[in-house]
Amino acid sequence: MNISLSPDYRPSDKEKFMNSRMLEYFRQKLLNWRAELVHESNNTLQHLQEGGIVEADIADRASIETNRSLELRARDRARKLIAKIDEALMQVDNGSYGYCEETNEPINLSRLEARPIATLSIEAQERHERIEKTHRDD
Repeated sequence: MNISLSPDYRPSDKEKFMNSRMLEYFRQKLLNWRAELVHESNNTLQHLQEGGIVEADIADRASIETNRSLELRARDRARKLIAKIDEALMQVDNGSYGYCEETNEPINLSRLEARPIATLSIEAQERHERIEKTHRDD
């Protein structure tokens, strides 16, 4: 898809849902987000590889190890997020992006703007969360 978008384009409820411009807008949003996460991951990896310094002080070593552990957890979350972004990009390609997995109804544009990897409408998401909470409380 080679659609040129103006820098000020924003999807609107006034246009046909998930038309080619809207799909391209979300494709670019997802690709930019993915590139940002990959860049951050590469920086973390480079930082961790450089971190072969041995600290004599046990408190300093513990602090460094704690920081590394936090960085690795953040990268793991980013890795999972990248997988979800890739899934969303596949949905853009196959034409199912923007529609609720449960109801097949369009997902609200403001929800997609805030969370471009959303696969459920707000109503379906709330239903899922209520069911999860009920099962957790049992």
